[in-house]
Amino acid sequence: MFVISNFLAAVAKIIDIGLTLYMWVIIARAVISWVNPDPYNPIVRFLISVTEPVLYQIRRRLPISLGGLDLSPILVILAIIFIQSFLVRSLAEMAARLG
Repeated sequence: MFVISNFLAAVAKIIDIGLTLYMWVIIARAVISWVNPDPYNPIVRFLISVTEPVLYQIRRRLPISLGGLDLSPILVILAIIFIQSFLVRSLAEMAARLG
């Protein structure tokens, strides 16, 4: 049981770190959207290529547009916070009970 406990704790930590990093990438993408970034800049291209698949799926499902205001980054960040609060915490608690 100790091995399973450590494994679940490690998985929870990796998921938590990955979600936190992705949240910062989403924030960076939102910030660069406020200016007119060079679309050929490698950092801009990276941010767009990593975030656009997720943001596009959210934008596609949003029924309204608030005068051109893109709410998809906010919704993705809220989803990340929910997943961290629910899934990661649940895995960590399960690992603690098994250990």
